[in-house]
Amino acid sequence: MSGMTSTPTRVQGTNRRRAALIVLCFVQFMLVLDDTVVSVALPSIQDDLGFSTAGLAWVVNAYFLAFGGLLVLFGRAADLLGRRRVFLAGIALFGAASLACGLAQEPWQLVAGRFVQGAGAAMASPAALALITLLFPGPEERAKAFGVWGGIAGLGGTLGLVISGALTGLASWRWIFLINLPVALLTLALLPRLVAESRAHRQAHIDVPGAVLGTGTLISLVYGLLQTGESGWGHAASVLPLALALVLTVSFLAVETRTAEPLVPLDFLSSRVRAVANGTALLFSAAFYAMAFLLMLHLQTVLDYGPLTAGVAYLPYGAGIFVGMWLSSRAVLRLGVRLTLVTGFLISAGGLLLLSGVAAGDGYASGVLPGMLITSLGCGLSLPALTIAALTGTTGEDAGLGSAVLTSVQQVGGAVGLAALVTLAARHSDNLADSATPQHAATEGFSLALTVTAALLVLGAGLAATLLGQNQQAGHTVDTRETSADQG
Repeated sequence: MSGMTSTPTRVQGTNRRRAALIVLCFVQFMLVLDDTVVSVALPSIQDDLGFSTAGLAWVVNAYFLAFGGLLVLFGRAADLLGRRRVFLAGIALFGAASLACGLAQEPWQLVAGRFVQGAGAAMASPAALALITLLFPGPEERAKAFGVWGGIAGLGGTLGLVISGALTGLASWRWIFLINLPVALLTLALLPRLVAESRAHRQAHIDVPGAVLGTGTLISLVYGLLQTGESGWGHAASVLPLALALVLTVSFLAVETRTAEPLVPLDFLSSRVRAVANGTALLFSAAFYAMAFLLMLHLQTVLDYGPLTAGVAYLPYGAGIFVGMWLSSRAVLRLGVRLTLVTGFLISAGGLLLLSGVAAGDGYASGVLPGMLITSLGCGLSLPALTIAALTGTTGEDAGLGSAVLTSVQQVGGAVGLAALVTLAARHSDNLADSATPQHAATEGFSLALTVTAALLVLGAGLAATLLGQNQQAGHTVDTRETSADQG
């Protein structure tokens, strides 16, 4: 009789886990999407609410600042207080802030709402990824789960521009925030039924000095990087917060070495595989955040696409990511993480070099589309493998921390890419302004920046090829023996 009942139970457990994965992936799509969703809508927001040019940048920056700055704190809090609890609190906060953004009547209301959105995302994102690592303990199922997760995260980072263009062109910029509400409400209703609570088995307290210094470090770093995009690398507005971030980093490391229960144990950061994975994730995020912004700008200013047309033109990028993530889980199991990463990075680098040659007068099918499809294929192939490598060796004690470190690195990488590469493109275009037409100058700046993004990915491929373990496979990603709740 026991044999007759075990299969239905197992099937039911599998169905619950798959349903939970779908919910968690929709949430991650929403959270990452809000990094970029306002980009195309900024002119409409400025006209409607009366933002100054300098103030308008903070509609984007406030989200980056809170999301990137608070990740490690809330990732550790999820491990200690309960991953499901912190995740649901973050989603409730994010949904409420989205409603406030959609109803904002004054500039300060929108900026404040974006900051609270970022705080909610910082609570929910690492807790969600930690739940997935514990829900799928088997090598094959974990590789597939991370494949879906990584692909959805990549889609969110790029399709924010598509959705923003469509909603702004067809309805109102307010809907780019209000569309978050159904996802948030559905998640709050469904997830408690699908996922049991889990937390670190060992009772511990949050390291308050480490939390203050670590959060201060990330906020100062992200703020300084964002300021470089507005005022340049040598201006006091960017130098001072970056210098403060360096001081806080040294202080953080000094405190953590003397604390019995550190926020981020130093041996956690010393793992070679995780260190290489997070280093390559930094390069990857810098390249792709900058590419998404620059390409959308190039389509509208040089190729003269309207916001809606530019959004539709981006749709094949999503198809390429889906194909890439479908291939990634299979490639990781057969070839290993290292070879999958190297292949994905090099494919994307080739696609970016193709895109760098797109100039005024080029057709979409012959000029934009080939490079876009190749780039997105490599992106979809790489993201799940990066997630697997970055969570190698994490346990039920620190899955939230590992997830937070990876997501934090991605946010900082995105800020670096936007600050450095968009500035590089703009300055190169300005240098050519006196000797070339505006379109040609803009094309040259775009081409130089995308060539640099391709070089970053080649560098990432080199790091992965030389420093990742030869036999790094999906099956060695996470040890769930110490989690305190059965995930069903």
